[in-house]
Amino acid sequence: MKSDNEVECCGSKDNVTTNFHALDKSVTQTGLALYEDCQTRKPREYCALFGVSLKPDAPNPESAGVTYNGLLALQHRGQEAAGIAVLHGNGLYCQKGMGLVSEVFGGDKLRRFPSSRTAIGHTRYSTTGSNTWENGQPFVTEYLTGRIATAHNGNITNAIYLREKLLSLGLNFTATSDSEVISSLIAYYTMKIGSILDGIKYACDMLRGAFCLVLITGDNQVIALRDPTGFRPLCLGKNEHGVAVASESCALDSCGYSFVRDVKPGEVVVLNNGKIVHEEIILRNNDRDAGLCIFEYVYFARPDSVIDGLSVYEARYNMGKILSEEYPVDAEAVCGVPDSGLEAAIGYSAASGIPLVPGFAKNRYIGRSFIYPVQSQRENAVNLKLNPLSANVAGKRVVLVDDSIVRGTTSGNLVRALKRAGATEVHFRVSSPPFLFTCHYGTDIDDEKNLIANNMSLCDICKQIGADSLGYISIEGLKRACASSRLNFCAKCFSGERDIVRGHKDDLEVKQ
Repeated sequence: MKSDNEVECCGSKDNVTTNFHALDKSVTQTGLALYEDCQTRKPREYCALFGVSLKPDAPNPESAGVTYNGLLALQHRGQEAAGIAVLHGNGLYCQKGMGLVSEVFGGDKLRRFPSSRTAIGHTRYSTTGSNTWENGQPFVTEYLTGRIATAHNGNITNAIYLREKLLSLGLNFTATSDSEVISSLIAYYTMKIGSILDGIKYACDMLRGAFCLVLITGDNQVIALRDPTGFRPLCLGKNEHGVAVASESCALDSCGYSFVRDVKPGEVVVLNNGKIVHEEIILRNNDRDAGLCIFEYVYFARPDSVIDGLSVYEARYNMGKILSEEYPVDAEAVCGVPDSGLEAAIGYSAASGIPLVPGFAKNRYIGRSFIYPVQSQRENAVNLKLNPLSANVAGKRVVLVDDSIVRGTTSGNLVRALKRAGATEVHFRVSSPPFLFTCHYGTDIDDEKNLIANNMSLCDICKQIGADSLGYISIEGLKRACASSRLNFCAKCFSGERDIVRGHKDDLEVKQ
């Protein structure tokens, strides 16, 4: 059993969480020898991906450092684990661990990476299952003619079926991850067909669900792929030293890469020697009601990111404006819940003419409560990280804008905090519709029986959280707020429409 900071390095153990796999093409094995993987049980996570390919003449071929900076900018997408894999000469070097990016690669750990022009990285939030070292990404999959390092964001709904098929072919698995299934499937068909691109095409055509992938191959390629619905974001950037791929454009900005474009749904993009060398649509979307997860605009993404042509800030600002139209109220102050309620509050204030004031001081050293996988941790974190500003709310009727209500615990704490600080009324406004359905595509939404909107009427929820009035944006209003996006949206967690996956979350999990 490995501890959180214990590692394997060609069979020896170290305190660095490092794996080094020499790319010796003469090595022959039966089936696939699979190494480290990712994720866990229940429908998988929302995570972050980053990859970079530097030019041969790049002055500082430190792809691990670039990837580290990219992951720091994407830390909001996952705080449980992080990892980086680089290609150096004939070897893949992969280091990962539990915790924040700065913790996993603190001290001299980042300096232990060899010089490299090719790297991928991952941050993880497990929506489903054990939070362990073994389930961190990237991981390396070895097959008869080579190895690949793979990182994945999303959830594959037919992973159990595919895993059983691969087991029947003699492949070995070391974890319960659907990402392991993806990597094994790609490696198997690459070995069988003889081409990595054809292997990816064949394997990914068999996947059902949501997925973005970045891979490193032994011939210095970074390969990026977005599923045919475009459920999760993925974009490309460039500068004078090379090209990069990231889950959000804010990471490209942070690393000095100019945004080029979004990876199209169903598209594979190959990066090599600091250039884009291949672009091709290989997967077609057969579900007209599917699309980008609309909650990216509501909550997941950073406000300084641009996703599929729409600024996240602009989308949230529009949500607030539409909320003020759908649920006006006579009030004296508008406050946003930090952080993802702030932009919608600005829009609500602008449209309503009610002054915008900060309602809470935030402890920046406490993570987002949604990130914590255990409910008791989430509840405690809410009390620690936000403190009401009495000077701004005392004696006033306040509109409080937040991005969502799931169980109602956080919302009730916030309303009570404002009233203890002297607010005479608190009118709660929500920039997403009520959650009614579990997401099977990688968003951590609670079991349907625990969703407050499935157990109470709007009036009862209002009473439960202690608000004086309550209003959720409509599904139509939310889509109108995001109308400038180039993609259709998936809003099945609100509507349930055309969700072909039914049943409990656990039914989709691979059991050890």
